[in-house]
Amino acid sequence: MSKFVILLGGTVHANDRLRDLVAGARVLAADGGIAHAEALGLEPELWLGDFDSTSPELDRRYAHVPRSVFPAAKDMTDGELALNEAYRLGATEVVLCGAFGGSRTDHTLLHLTMATAHAAEGRKIILSSGDEEAHPLVAGSYRFDFPEDTLFSIVAFSPLHSLFIEGARWPLQNMELSFGSSLTVSNSVRGTLRVSLDSGKAILIAALQPASGL
Repeated sequence: MSKFVILLGGTVHANDRLRDLVAGARVLAADGGIAHAEALGLEPELWLGDFDSTSPELDRRYAHVPRSVFPAAKDMTDGELALNEAYRLGATEVVLCGAFGGSRTDHTLLHLTMATAHAAEGRKIILSSGDEEAHPLVAGSYRFDFPEDTLFSIVAFSPLHSLFIEGARWPLQNMELSFGSSLTVSNSVRGTLRVSLDSGKAILIAALQPASGL
């Protein structure tokens, strides 16, 4: 197994769960995402991007890190460039750290859909800010280690067929879920959460704090 962490420019809360998640991984930084390295105790082996969101302070602090520089006018985001590089280097598991928040909603949506597309190709990928995690769901069975009462939602990117949810406040059995349905929004963990589906693409987003506003 070769685990990689990609530091992105969104929000990061450097808590114990996130530190455990990234421990022992190889690290790539996408442009301004390198700002999260110190709080997580990480040292990137490569810094990629067009560097349009890198401050002079970060530029000086991480001047020793090898860089792969791209033009601002390019066909991929810095995050996708870093993800492709991780797979080129042999990644079998990837954590997108800082994939949520920040000033670019379009980038957040891209990270969620991009991760799901890679999961559909059989790749293991997790998105995390420390306080929030996202796990792509494609055909198969999943088991999660979320704390009791963790609030979670499943957002479908396509129709979901034969969806099962166990270990939740509102379990489901053999559900056909249409694209755009809110049925699987705002559930909470009861015991060990298990999810399975026969076909479709979705993402499970968990807020790692007690559920509220159900």
